[in-house]
Amino acid sequence: MNPYILSALLMALGLGTTITFASSHWLLAWMGLEINTLAILPLMAQHHHPRAVEAATKYFLTQAAAAATLLFASTTNAWITGQWDISQMSHPFPLTLAVVALALKIGLAPVHSWLPEVLQGLDLTTGLILSTWQKLAPFALLFQLQTPQTATPLLLMGLLSTLVGGWGGLNQTQLRKILAYSSIAHLGWMTLVLQFAPTLTILTLLVYLVMTSSVFLVFKANKATTINQLALSWSKTPVITATAPLVLLSLGGLPPLTGFMPKWLIMHELTKQDLMLLTTLAALSALLSLYFYLRLSYSMALTVPPNNLPSTTSWRFTTLQMTLPIAILSTAALALLPLTPGVAALLTP
Repeated sequence: MNPYILSALLMALGLGTTITFASSHWLLAWMGLEINTLAILPLMAQHHHPRAVEAATKYFLTQAAAAATLLFASTTNAWITGQWDISQMSHPFPLTLAVVALALKIGLAPVHSWLPEVLQGLDLTTGLILSTWQKLAPFALLFQLQTPQTATPLLLMGLLSTLVGGWGGLNQTQLRKILAYSSIAHLGWMTLVLQFAPTLTILTLLVYLVMTSSVFLVFKANKATTINQLALSWSKTPVITATAPLVLLSLGGLPPLTGFMPKWLIMHELTKQDLMLLTTLAALSALLSLYFYLRLSYSMALTVPPNNLPSTTSWRFTTLQMTLPIAILSTAALALLPLTPGVAALLTP
C-alpha cells in the first residue's frame, strides 16, 4: 500500500477514536465509530485475497448493523427524553439497545460469532489493530453507559463471554482464531467488573492491550499462522522462543506473571459484591483458556518438527521487523505483577 494512503488511514483511525472519546453527543460518538470502521476496511482488503475480502465484507456488515442499532437507540432516547447526551440515557429500552449494539461492535457473546471469522481472514498486523485499537472507542461508550439498569445485561454477557472464549478456543489450530476467542474471554472479564469498578476495567484493558500486542508481534516475527508452524520458531528466533511461552501463559492469567494481576483484582471485587457463583464460573473459564495457551506454549518450546535432512536448522534471514517493541511489550507482559499492591491502592476510592 502507498505510504501516504496508509498514513491517511492510520490518522483516520486515530481521529475516529479521538472523536468518540471526546464526544458527549450521540451523533458525534456515532460519527467517530463510523470513521473508525471505514478507515480499517481498506487495511483489511489491501491484499486482495478472497479470504481477506470476505473478512472485510463480514466486518462491514456487522459494524453497519451495530452502528444502525446504536443510531436507532440514540434517536429513540432523544425522542423519549428530549436530549442527546450520552451520560443522560435513562430509559431502559434505548439503554439496553445501545449496550447490545456496543457489544456487537466489540464482539461480546452472544453476538461474538463474527470476530473469529473476520480475524482469520486478516494478516497479523491488521488483526492486531482490530484486536486492540478498535476496542477502545466502544469501551469508552460502555464506560459512560453503565448504570444500575445495565448491571444484569452486562453481567450476563460478561459471564457468557468468558465461557464462550474458553470453550471456543479448545479445538482450534489456527492462531488467529485462538487469539479471537482469547479476545472474547478477556472482554468478558472486563465487562464483569465494569459495573462495580470502572477503573479496574480500564486497567484490565491496558494489560490486555500490552499482552495481545506482544503475542501478535511474536507470531508476526515467526510468520506463524497455525500451531504446527510454531514448532519452527526455535531455529528462527531462539530468544523469542524462550520468552513467548511465558507471554502466552501471562495472557492466560497464570501467576506470577502480569496477566494474573487483573484477574486477581477482578475476582476480589466480585467477591466483595457477594457474587460467589459468578466468580467461581469466571475462574473455571480461565482454566479453559489456560489450556489452549499451554498448547501453544508446548508447541512452541517443547516440540521439534520431523526432519529427514542432515541439518535441522532452517535459514535465518534478517528480519525487517523492529525488535524493540517486542522486547518492551514482552517485559511488560511478564514482570508487572509486583506492582499489584500499588495498583490496588490507586483503585481503592
